[in-house]
Formats: sequence, structure tokens, C-alpha cells
Amino acid sequence: MTLTICLIPGDGIGQEVIPAAARVLEALKADIAFTHAEAGWDCFQKYGDALPAVTIQAIEAAHWALFGATSSPSTKVAGYASPVLTMRKRFDLYANLRPTLSLPIVVAGGREGVDLLIVRENTEGMYSGRERREGDTAIAERVITVRASERIARVAFEHAMRRRKQVTIVHKANVLKETDGLFRDACLRIAAEFPGVVVNELLIDACAMWLVKDPARFDVIVTTNLFGDILSDEAAGLIGGLGVAPSANVGAGTVAYYEPVHGSAPDIAGRGIANPLGAILSAAMLLNDAGLPDQAARVTQAVQQSLRDGILPRDLGGEASTDQVTAAVLARC
Repeated sequence: MTLTICLIPGDGIGQEVIPAAARVLEALKADIAFTHAEAGWDCFQKYGDALPAVTIQAIEAAHWALFGATSSPSTKVAGYASPVLTMRKRFDLYANLRPTLSLPIVVAGGREGVDLLIVRENTEGMYSGRERREGDTAIAERVITVRASERIARVAFEHAMRRRKQVTIVHKANVLKETDGLFRDACLRIAAEFPGVVVNELLIDACAMWLVKDPARFDVIVTTNLFGDILSDEAAGLIGGLGVAPSANVGAGTVAYYEPVHGSAPDIAGRGIANPLGAILSAAMLLNDAGLPDQAARVTQAVQQSLRDGILPRDLGGEASTDQVTAAVLARC
């Protein structure tokens, strides 16, 4: 059966790294077909919609999507909504999976022995969209539900069973007693269903410290939306930066999308120096989840070998361009 992937480059360097990942997928000579769609800030400026209905239809038809980046504005713009937040809520992609694995080479700031997975609740928390102004006061509502907390906990424990059987529940229940208290209780209830998994818990500030001090102590981290967003970027810093960090957005339905965790990087967009490895590794995650583990392994191994051979993009201390890094991975696939 043909695997159809909807390619959505989005904004900035997404226009460079998603075509690079598609070239690698094509080189596998597998039964893969591509469709193409638009989303993001540029799309909003053209059509008045950052995630047009035609794009939603293309994602639904393909079931699998590879997304680049979006340049969401830092100020409120009438009619604009982040396409990634919209996709997560529209398709109920409640689990954001961000693996962090040490590179096979030593790079500036990189650490050896890092192999962890952050499982981030993806639909509520501080990103629930419930904000308002009351005069000179701005208020954001943090929404935590039993349903969302239990299902993200179950994802974390299921992944832990396939890894080193350890889960760290990260929260701030000592201060946020209602919201994080609910999240903590829900996670501990699910933990009881997995007696073979060792359960730890940490406050978010302590976790941030230990992630820097001793990342090898972590296997699977499960946490709420904002905490997971911050911790996963911190974790990427342990292995060389956001340029090599992949992610998956999955749920219980038939749609999933994958994306490098870097942003649109407008300062380097169009210069041909963006690191495509995060997008390529995100494509490998897609292949694995789509039932093509051998092809996923080929891509991952090709990335690792190209790094061992010294083909490094600028954010990893090298001089290779986007095309040169992509060519190196292609040659090793």
C-alpha cells in the first residue's frame, strides 16, 4: 500500500528543510507518494487563513503530514491562529513526542549518554487559548483535565515499556495545587496499571536543573503542555541544538504530523545554510510509525554516518550547506 505524505513547508527555513527531507524519502525507493499544501504566516497573508480548508482536507486524505515551521507573530493579529495549535486541536493530536539522543560525534555544548523521550500533553494547559484582558490586567486560564492527563500518562508509560521502563512525572503541584495536583494524581493512577515501570516525580524547576546536571538519569518524562515545550528545547541544547531535534504529534485518530522543533529562523531563511537533519529525523519517525521501521532505520543510520564523516551544518560547527548535508545523507541511504 502506498504511503502518502502531505508536505507542508510553512514559513522561513521550512521551505528548505522539508524539500530536503522529501529528497531523502524519495531515495529510499519505497512506495511513497507526496501531496503538497500550504500553512503558516505567509499563507495567512495570502489567503487570510493560516490553515486553509484545502490544507485540512489534504492532511485528512493523506493521514500523514510533514510540517516545516511557522512564523507566528508575537502580537495579536485579527483572524490569525497558529496552524500547529489548530492542527493539534482539530485532529486531537494530544501527544507531542520529542526524543533526545546524543549525536555520534562531539559538538559544542553536546553531551554524551543522553537518551530520553519527553511526552508532552499537546492540547490544553497554558496553550488552551483562554486569555482575556481586564483593563490593565491580562489573564490566561490554565486548563488541565482528567481525560487529557490520563491519556498522556498512558502514552508515556506505554513508551517506557518499550524503552528502559522508567517514567518521571514533572509538575508544580506544590504551588499549582488544583491544576498540577490533578495532573499528578491522574498520572499516578495510570502508573498503577504499569507495575513494571519505575515511577519518579520532580517539580518542574528541579527537573530543569537535573536535565542539565545529569540527563542520563531520565528515560521518559511526562508533563503538561508549557512545561514540556520548555524542557524539550532545553533537552535539545544537550545534543547540539534545535537543528537536530525531531518531533511527532499523534493521537488516537488516523492523522499524525511530524516536524522539526526549530522555528522558521527568518534570519537565515533563503541563505541555504539551514540544518535539515531535524526534518529528516522527523521523517524517520513518520516512517517508523507508518509501519516502515527498516526504512526509518536506514534514514537514521545515514544521518549518524554523515555526522561521523564530518559533514556538519553551521549550527553544529561545520560549514556544510543545506544541500551538502542533504546530499551526504542521500549518499549514505
